[in-house]
Amino acid sequence: MEPIFALLTGIFLTIAIYLMMSKFIIRMLMGVAILGNAVNLLIFTSGRIMREVPPVIGPGLDVPAGPVANPLPQALILTAIVISFSFFAFLLVLSWRAYSTLGTDNTDEMRVAEPQDAALPPLGY
Repeated sequence: MEPIFALLTGIFLTIAIYLMMSKFIIRMLMGVAILGNAVNLLIFTSGRIMREVPPVIGPGLDVPAGPVANPLPQALILTAIVISFSFFAFLLVLSWRAYSTLGTDNTDEMRVAEPQDAALPPLGY
C-alpha cells in the first residue's frame, strides 16, 4: 500500500508544480491546494501505514502492551491541514481582490507598476 501512496504523492506534486507555474491566478491557487494535499500524503506515507492500536497505555502498565501506531504523523497532518486551509483562504481572498481591482486573473496583464504608454527604461549605461 505504501508504494501506491508514494506514487500518488509524486503525481500530486507533479500536478501542483505544473499548475503553480501557470500565469493564471486560479490555476496557481489550485496548485497550492493540491500541493498541501500532496505534502499531507507525504507525511502520512512516511509515518508508515499500519493497522495498529492507538497509543493508549492501559491501567497498571508502564508501557503499551503491544505494538502501537505512531501518533506524530497524524498530529502533523492535522496541523498541516489547518495551516494549508487558512493559507488557501488568504490567497483566495487576495486573488479575488486583485481580480476585482484589475479586472483580470492573468499575471501578464497585471502590470500596474508598468503602464502601457510609458517609455521603456534604459537598457544600458
